[in-house]
Amino acid sequence: MTKPASGPVLDLLPIDIKGYRAGNTGIEYVHKFDSGRPGPNVLINALTHGNEVCGAHALAVLLENDIRPNRGSLTLSFANVAAYDAFDHDNPTASRFVDEDFNRLWSNEILDGNRQSAELTRARQIRGVVAEADYLLDIHSMHLPCPALMLCGTAEKGRRLAFAMGVPEHVVADPGHAAGPRMRDYGRFAQTDTEQTALLIECGQHWSEESGQTAIHSAFHFLDALGLVDKAAAAPYLVEDPAPQRLIEVVGPITIQTEAFRFIEDYSGLEVIAEAGTVIGHDGAQPIVTPHDECVLIMPTHRPRLGQTAVRLGRFIA
Repeated sequence: MTKPASGPVLDLLPIDIKGYRAGNTGIEYVHKFDSGRPGPNVLINALTHGNEVCGAHALAVLLENDIRPNRGSLTLSFANVAAYDAFDHDNPTASRFVDEDFNRLWSNEILDGNRQSAELTRARQIRGVVAEADYLLDIHSMHLPCPALMLCGTAEKGRRLAFAMGVPEHVVADPGHAAGPRMRDYGRFAQTDTEQTALLIECGQHWSEESGQTAIHSAFHFLDALGLVDKAAAAPYLVEDPAPQRLIEVVGPITIQTEAFRFIEDYSGLEVIAEAGTVIGHDGAQPIVTPHDECVLIMPTHRPRLGQTAVRLGRFIA
């Protein structure tokens, strides 16, 4: 366990991934394994954000243990490696991205546009890998200590896959961000009339050992739910007796409108506010109130920025 001069405790640190650089697809840090048998194209992606190191740990376990699909294909992608390589022990949050958020770029309009950045260059490199995937698990972590969340989107297909996995306990049906489209919202993943399905898991706090374990467990539960690996190969990494899953439906994101946004308490996520109309913060002079009873706060930010999502408000669904 280490702790910078100021900031969070760092129990889970970046690992050396340079040995995975060459890949086998012609794209650096992208590995694809084809079973030679009919089946889906499955993609597990890590390091959408460079400071979210748990995904790198999960992919390393898959690669070092020679996990291979028994049908279809399995692709393992380390995404924003440039940001990951910039990790600074004394300022760990700074390596989230180089120029801009890699996970707000995923539309054809943005990818085909003229704008340039380190993240856009990398997104354009792996765009085809994402586009051809039938199933995607994008592995993330959170700035605040919070139980893991599976973001499944609003389509029924996302909920089905999330519940087929059996982990984590909390599944969030969410519409995305006003600031830009995520990888899990790209192309056919966002369409309700296609089978292509994407999930985004937030494994817990960025540098928590538990987040690393959650990332590994989720990768194997994902492959197991899709029938892509032998049960015997997955078994050592599956959670025994996981908690029953609960669905939270997002009723709306709160997008920051002013430079003076603030919460009234240090929320960390999954707080349940009992009564409708409760003030949870202010955006300038405008109070932010809960729209219904038993309102769940999802991923509140402690680093408010204009135009970004401050928090998502949701309700538990039976």
